[in-house]
Amino acid sequence: MFPVTYSAELARAHHRELLDQAAHRRVVRDARRARRSTRPRRWCGLAGWRTGLSRPVIVLQAGTAANYFGTGLILPFEIIYLHQARGFPTATAGLVLAAVMITAAVVTPFSGALLDRFRAKPILIIGNLVSAVGYAGLAFVERPWQGFVCAAVGGAGFGLANTANQVLSLTLVSAEQRASSIALRRVAGNFGLGSGATVAGFIVASADNPRTFQALYLFDGLTFAVFALVVLMAIPNPRTANAASAADGGTGFRAVARDRLFIVLIAANIVLVMTGGALFSNILAPFAKAHTPAGPGVIGAVIFINTFFIVVAQIPATRVVKRMRRTHALAATSALFAIGLLAVLLATLTSSALTAAAVLAGVAIVIAIGECAQFIVLGPIVADLAPPHLLGRYMSLYGLSFTAGVALGPAVGGALLTTAPDAIWWGGALTLALTGAGMLRLGDRIPDPLLQTQYPPSEPSAQSGWSPPAKRCPHPGSPDKTMSAATHGGAAPGTTSWT
Repeated sequence: MFPVTYSAELARAHHRELLDQAAHRRVVRDARRARRSTRPRRWCGLAGWRTGLSRPVIVLQAGTAANYFGTGLILPFEIIYLHQARGFPTATAGLVLAAVMITAAVVTPFSGALLDRFRAKPILIIGNLVSAVGYAGLAFVERPWQGFVCAAVGGAGFGLANTANQVLSLTLVSAEQRASSIALRRVAGNFGLGSGATVAGFIVASADNPRTFQALYLFDGLTFAVFALVVLMAIPNPRTANAASAADGGTGFRAVARDRLFIVLIAANIVLVMTGGALFSNILAPFAKAHTPAGPGVIGAVIFINTFFIVVAQIPATRVVKRMRRTHALAATSALFAIGLLAVLLATLTSSALTAAAVLAGVAIVIAIGECAQFIVLGPIVADLAPPHLLGRYMSLYGLSFTAGVALGPAVGGALLTTAPDAIWWGGALTLALTGAGMLRLGDRIPDPLLQTQYPPSEPSAQSGWSPPAKRCPHPGSPDKTMSAATHGGAAPGTTSWT
């Protein structure tokens, strides 16, 4: 009997051991599958373009691309149309175009205040319809005052719609998807502008008459109306977060002005836009024509390379930048812009047109990489800094900083072109180096998802010192916890995101 009993006990023990081994193998297999699912995939084909964004966000940005396609149809020929087809003096035609941007700049802060009180979807629809009236009206102007009125109407609509589009894009995604949403919006805008300008060039070349320009302006107005219809029919209307009382952190632009970190970032963005994109887009062409052997064809190709690279690389670049500290990414952006500006001077040292073209093409690519990083880093930072009840105002001032940079770049660069042309590039590089050093000094004060993993919510870091004017957490002993605008990213009102 003993051998039989012993054999039964041994069999049961062996069976239990086999079950434990099988369970262990399942745990190991599941762990390996989990690691493979979270491991960054290598870019192959279109894999790098996957954003993981929802269908409404993609539809919204498809509408943005169609809208910017219409803008691209008229953008290169606005002064030509007003001067040749309508008989306006060149200076008057330039002022009519300036009226668009001036009106948009004036309306932008007002749109931010509206977006803090009302939902973004109806404001975006109204802004597009107003722009449709203004730009379609430019097709029928005969006197300068009519041009100024239509330009002001179109600019007012643009000021409303641009900020509303940004806010709506943020409210449709989670905090982790903000960079991807901003990247897709930038790709849509650049693709629409570039393709529209290309198509318009062929149309005007084949039929250069007033009716052709009228048709382009009417079609541009139609794209605004179509975009409004797309938003009305296909985009949800997310509810904004509950507005906080003045005692919880203040309301209005005074509360925004008390956020010193935000003001520093806005000033840095003005410098980046002015010395990076604005100098490249507006000053490089006349400088290269006067001081390098590159001809007009080369300059046009350089601008095309820059735009094409932004469209192709913007979304894949988002995955790279997400793995970087935000302060490091901002410093790298400044460094890339500085390298690009200094490289322009290399094109003046050669007498070969081919060599100059190669150098300027490299400049276009370096500037494009910097622009890709600039947008997908600064936009999410601003959204993270903004309390939910001030998101519209924060985004409106952020958008206004681009307008300021685009205006200051040609003004400063144009003044230096005749007196000290080389100083444009080495002076801009020096300014960018100082800006990048300042970004590094901000350190942990900038909200960063990578720091969240190092300092989890249960162990708030007292080293960061970051305390934007957001709603304070009521828990005692945690002064650095703040409520971010992540509640706009799909979370229920009242939920918090620790940054």
